[in-house]
This record gives sequence, structure tokens and C-alpha cells, in this order.
Amino acid sequence: MGATSTLARPAALSLPRAAVIVAPLEIPLDVAELGAPPTSEELLRRRCNLPIGHPDRATIRAEVVEAHLPMARRLARRYAAAGGLSEDLAQVAALALVKAVDAYDPHRQVPFVGYAVPTIIGALKRYFRDSTWAMRVPRGTKTMVLQLRTATDDLSQLRGRPPTPTELAAHLRVRVEDVWAVTLAAQAYRLESLDAARMRDDDHPGGDTLVALGAIEARYAQIDDELAVGAVMAGLPARERRILTMRFYDEMTQASIAAELGLSQMHVSRLLRQTLTRLRLDLVGNEAELLLSTAGRPGSAPGEAVARRRSA
Repeated sequence: MGATSTLARPAALSLPRAAVIVAPLEIPLDVAELGAPPTSEELLRRRCNLPIGHPDRATIRAEVVEAHLPMARRLARRYAAAGGLSEDLAQVAALALVKAVDAYDPHRQVPFVGYAVPTIIGALKRYFRDSTWAMRVPRGTKTMVLQLRTATDDLSQLRGRPPTPTELAAHLRVRVEDVWAVTLAAQAYRLESLDAARMRDDDHPGGDTLVALGAIEARYAQIDDELAVGAVMAGLPARERRILTMRFYDEMTQASIAAELGLSQMHVSRLLRQTLTRLRLDLVGNEAELLLSTAGRPGSAPGEAVARRRSA
């Protein structure tokens, strides 16, 4: 009774490593049996087999376009960093996608994505070429602008400094004059708005760009005076007009004028003084007369009357 019986455990079954065989998974060849949706190529092939005017053609077209719109938006965002507007680029890409769906030939055994992506990228590039420049420049110039930017980046990394126009011309195998022309043309890609706010610094106090550009032409008043003097001089005698012309246009001295006209220098001096006084009184008197005549007229400013008189 005191003896204790022990049960012997069966030895673990050990098989050789090479004897372990794993059965391969069996995947059905027909994925349609698992309920997988049809591919874009299958949908477009089905659409191609439908007759023109069949209502399912428009449904399939819209389904394929909607399925690939995210891809078109991704391509548009890639080009948005180059300076284009995101909304405009998205519309260009979407329209190119629709054209790719309509032009795709399912019988050529080409994946739809492989056909649609180059179509969308080509449309985006044409948009940048034709629509994003603020001014119209030749197509060759636009192409060379891109080449110049690429060459500038490559030479800057290679030399550790910005390249000179001569180095760019040698790299692109063009003339230096062409490099300068393309550099100036590149400034027409984006034009600053006249209403844009300007940065404040020591030289530019800020404000709108339109305010800082240009100034009132200093010779406007001189042109008005010349026109007014010409009208008054038409009423002078021929000798006085000739004396004024010789003195102020030909820059002749009074002695030269006297010798030319057979007069004494004192006589010429007296004629000049009298003629200039008459011109001054005629000009002031005509303007004063216009000012008085329009002072009580409603809707008319005195300065406008003088301007009309001088322009006449």
C-alpha cells in the first residue's frame, strides 16, 4: 500500500525539419466570386460596348471620373507650389480627367491610370504655359525661362555662388544677350498689383504701390504756358515775333539782333521790354477774364475754364 505508482508520459513526437510540409493557400482566380468591384478598365470596356445614347454610358462615365478625382487633385496640388491657384488647377485637372475618360480606348490594353496621368499633367503644363503669365511672351522664351531657372540652381550648387550671365550663357549654349532678355522676360510672369501694400523701410514709407509710382509731370505747367504764349504771340506784329524768336529760340544777343535787323541795340532792348510786358498783360488778362466769366456759373470751377482756354 505504501508504494506509489507513477504513470509514464508518452515521448514527444519529433519529426525531421524537412518533413514539415505547409500546404499552399488556394486563392480563387476569379475575384468576381468574392464580390470585388470592377476595375476602371472593365467599366470603360463595358461602356465602350454600349450603344451611343445608352443611359448606362453616362453613369459609368461619372463613376470612373468620381473614382479618380482624388488622383487629379493630388496632381493639381503638386503644381500649386509653382505659383498657380489651387482652385484653378483643380478645375484644369478635373476637366483633363473627364477628357481622358472620353478618349480612353480599352482595346489597347493600357491601364487607365497610365493614360490619365500624362493627360492631366499635360493639361496642367499647358495651363501654366498659356494662362499664368501676366503678359504674353513667345513660347520659346517661356521654355528658356524654365531652362534658365534650372541652370541657375545647378550652377549655384556646383560653384557655391550665383552664376554670372556669362556662365549661364555658356552652360545653355546661348548668347549673353539672350540670357539678359530671358531674365527681363521672367519679370513678366507675375506683376505686382497697383493696390498692393508696400513694405515699410527707410527708403519706402509704405502705403499703396500706386502712390509710390511716378509723380506729377513737372513739365505739364510748362506745356500749358507754351500753348498759351503761342496763342498770344499770334496777335503780335511780325517784327516783334521775329525779335522774340531770335532772342529766346535762337539765343542771339541784342547786339546780334540789332545788326540783323538794322536797328540800334537800345531800340531792340526797348522793343523786347515792350513786347514782353504786352505778353504778360495779355496772358494775365485773359486768364482773369475767364475766371470772372465762370465765377458765377454753376457746376464750373475757375481752374477748368483756364485749362480749357489753354488747351484751345
